[in-house]
Order: sequence, then C-alpha cells, then structure tokens
Amino acid sequence: MKVINSNTKFIPYLYFLSIVAYWFTVVNRSEGITAYPILLFGIPFLWQLIKPNKKLNFILGISFVCLSSYMILAWLSNFFNIISFSNIGKQVVIFAIVSFIMALWMIRNSLKENI
Repeated sequence: MKVINSNTKFIPYLYFLSIVAYWFTVVNRSEGITAYPILLFGIPFLWQLIKPNKKLNFILGISFVCLSSYMILAWLSNFFNIISFSNIGKQVVIFAIVSFIMALWMIRNSLKENI
C-alpha cells in the first residue's frame, strides 16, 4: 500500500502521456510522418516523471485547467443547444472532465511541499 500511495502523484502525468500516445497513433494511421510533432506535447509530462519541477507542474496544471474548462463550456453550450456540434464533440465530455480533474491534481501536487 505504501508503494501505491507514494506513486499516486505520477497518475496525472501518465494520463496525459497516454492521451498524447493515443492521439499520435490515431493521427499516424491516417497522416503518416506528419504525426510525429504530436509527440512533442509529451515532453513536459515525461520531464515531470524523470525530474519533477514545481514551477513546470504548476504551469502545466493551470494550462490544462483552462483548456479543459473551455472544453467543458463548449460541451455545456452544445448540451443546452446554444451551439451544436457533431457527434465527436459530444464524445469529448468525458475526456474534458477527466482532464480537468487531472489538471487540478497536478496543481495540488505543485502546491504540496514534496513533489
């Protein structure tokens, strides 16, 4: 149980790395070599796993809180029929909510004493 409790701080970074890997594989199937710049988005999260930095952690957390809040607001506007999206826009809501939670977790980690 100690091992699990000591490694829970890495869950948000692994989540965002898995999202980058998934996004890369989906785009790589259709676009080919032009999908490789997507892997650059994973560098900050990989850096946080190797050598944690409180400032980078806070910046990543705030950035993804803003992005996922924007996605949640877009979903809410679609839900209340203010703006209508395609079906793929409706499927993004779970990703947006989980990303919001993970970003808050990253901010919480950066505010703690030990990262």
